[in-house]
Amino acid sequence: MIPFHRLLISSAIVFCGGFTLWAAWSYRQSGELLMLLTALAFAVATGALSYYLRHLKRFLGR
Repeated sequence: MIPFHRLLISSAIVFCGGFTLWAAWSYRQSGELLMLLTALAFAVATGALSYYLRHLKRFLGR
């Protein structure tokens, strides 16, 4: 079960990272504040998920 959880978290990290890049590129093109906020929110999510994956054993109590 743990390897599958790692796979899901890894795919979420890739998705959030890609969405961060897309939103940042869209912000550069349009200058909309909403795109900047979206990019920042997904960058934070990418960092949080990366931290979680790196310290998964600690979160699971192992």
